[in-house]
Formats: sequence, structure tokens, C-alpha cells
Amino acid sequence: MTQHSKRGSSEASGESRGFAALGAPPAAWSAPGPRAPRGPVGKDPWARFGWLMAVIWLVFLVYPVLALLRSEAPPAWIVVGWIALIAFVVLYVTGFMHGMRGGGGLGRPPSARQWVTFALLIVCALISVPAEGGSALSFLPFIMSFASYGLTRVWHWITTVAALAVAALCVFLLPGGLSYLSVLAIIGLLGVVNTVSTWLIIRSGEAEQLGLELATSAGREAVARDVHDLIGHSLTVVGLKAQLVRRLMDSDPERAKAELADIERLTAEAIAGVRSSVSGARATTLVEQLASSRDSLRAADIELRVHGEADALSPVQAITASWILREATTNALRHSQARTVGVLLAPGRLVVDDDGIGMPEGAGEGAGNGIRGMRERAAAAGAGFVIAGARDAKRSGTRVEVTW
Repeated sequence: MTQHSKRGSSEASGESRGFAALGAPPAAWSAPGPRAPRGPVGKDPWARFGWLMAVIWLVFLVYPVLALLRSEAPPAWIVVGWIALIAFVVLYVTGFMHGMRGGGGLGRPPSARQWVTFALLIVCALISVPAEGGSALSFLPFIMSFASYGLTRVWHWITTVAALAVAALCVFLLPGGLSYLSVLAIIGLLGVVNTVSTWLIIRSGEAEQLGLELATSAGREAVARDVHDLIGHSLTVVGLKAQLVRRLMDSDPERAKAELADIERLTAEAIAGVRSSVSGARATTLVEQLASSRDSLRAADIELRVHGEADALSPVQAITASWILREATTNALRHSQARTVGVLLAPGRLVVDDDGIGMPEGAGEGAGNGIRGMRERAAAAGAGFVIAGARDAKRSGTRVEVTW
């Protein structure tokens, strides 16, 4: 370092107290907005214009500029210093843009270009030392930020410790180095900021990925539940009607033909329902489900008695009620051996009960897919769900009650 460059750096020591703004590059890297995947940038404004954040904070490289203007180093070194400064700016901005557009960092593997850019940034800072002297420390916060947000977690720590060590050596060992004590403090503070912010960003990305996986799993469970409800109900009714057709083929051919037509219709509806459920477009109204349940139960010689009107429930409640009524009807057809099924519709309340053999002891707790599906649907709609034996002690049966 030349004597004049020391003097020039000392004169700039007051200005270097404003060096704290160099902590801004991390904020630029971690600004809100999606990090575009590798490939076309498209219309994502952050990926297209986020590099302006890097350009804004490069104004604080004014300290190396002042040092070059005041330097009495050999002209060749001054020329090298200017070239290194310009190259540093170009590399930092282009590296910043590349990182945002899928180049890696913050939990993603860095590309080869990021590693080359990082190495060249260090080279530019080193070859500027003969002309700039201690003002070359101004490059360190940018190099630290590039490593923290554009490389791996390991290199974040390596670069942070190395930058602190270099700054400390310059401050405590070089003549006049105490004038850069504020720079050392800023580098230490920036290390803490980078460490915390990158950790939060990485954890946020992990949480987002976990949320996506959970949402996907929940979506698959919902589709499986819908398909179970549709297929289980439809196949149960088709089976009962097929048995009825076999009994009627000789005694009542016309009715047998009518039942076969119903089987064809139910099969078509089941196929359409599964397709609609997979695409998320299934929506059976409560009125339609009441009619379907009545027809299905009639095929098994079970009478359906409805008390109340479908419009007693709100449109949102009716959607849940229709699904639960469908499953309750299926269970009554399969297991109840009932003669009568009653449905009560009242404001905020659906009750389905039968006069069948009732549930086996403990069946409500060790629920199968059907009961578990009804409970999950009620919970998702914010409703209470109870399945138990009939309230009337004089008869057996099963009672399903949903209340909002």
C-alpha cells in the first residue's frame, strides 16, 4: 500500500461509516417473490427486474472509486484497479441475475457458472489491492452476500469467517488500520444478517415444499374418499337390482327390463361420477341424492321416510349432507337388514336412522372407510358427527346424526 493511498483511505474513513448500507445486498437476494426455475424467465417481474436491487447497492463501491482517484500507485496498477472494479460490477450483477433465474443457491445446487463468478469476484478484489489499499475491503460484503445467497451453506460459513479474518488482520496489523474498524463491525453484522436471513429463507422453502406435499396427499385422500363413496354406493345398488332382475325374469319380464335399464343408468352415472371426482367437479345436490336414495332403497324393499325439506339446510351444508346421506344409504343397503330408513332434515341438522340390526359393538370407533369418510366430511364442513344405535330403546337400528 502506498503512503498516499493510506492518506486517501484515512480521509475517507468518515465516509466509510456510511458503509453499513452494504448490508443491503442480502435483502436484495432475499426479497419477496418467486425464484424462477431454470429455463425461460417468462413474465415473472422479480426474475426480470430484480437485478435492479443489485445495481442500487453498488453505489457503495464509491469508496474504491475514491481510492483509485487518489491513489499514487504505479499507473499500471491503477489501470488494473479500474478494470478490476468494472469487472467486479459486471460479474456481481450478472451473477445476481443468473442466481434469481435458476442458477442455484439458497438450498439449490449452484451451477458451474456461479462458482466461476464467485472465484472471479475474489480475483477482482485481490488485484485491486495494490491501487486501492485498504479500501479494497469494500468488496468483501458483496462477496459474502454472493456466497451466502448464491452458493451453498458451507461456503456461506467459509466466506463469512474468511472475510472477518481478513478485515481483522487489516484493522489490527496494518498501519492506520484502525480507520477501518467500522468496516470490520459492518462485516461482522452482515455475517449475522446473512446467516439468519438465509436460514429463514431455506426453512420457508422447506415449509412450502412440505405444505405442497401435504396438500397433494390430502387431495389424493379426498379423491379416494369420493371414489369410494361413489363406487361403493353404485355397486351396492347394481348388485341388489341384478338380484331383483334374476327373480323377475320369469315372473315379470317387463319389470326386469326396467330394472336392467336402471342398472345401465346407474353404471353410466357411476363412471361419470368417478370422472367428475377425479377432476374435482363432482357436486350432487341434496334433492338429487334423496331421490337416488329412495330409488336404491326401494330396489331392496326398504321404505324411505323423509321428514323436513332439503332447503332446511344451507347450500354449503347440503353438499356435505348429500355425501353423508349417500354413504348412510349404502351402509343401510349392505349391513342393516332394515325395513325402513328415516331421514330428518332440519336447520343445521341431518339425521339418518333405520330399524335394522344395528351396529356391532365398537364399530363406531373402529370405523371402516365409509364411516371414516363420513366423519372426515363432517369435520371438513365444521359439523359434528355421531353414529350410534337408535335412540328408541324399544327397537334396534343405527342412527347417523350431523349437526352444524
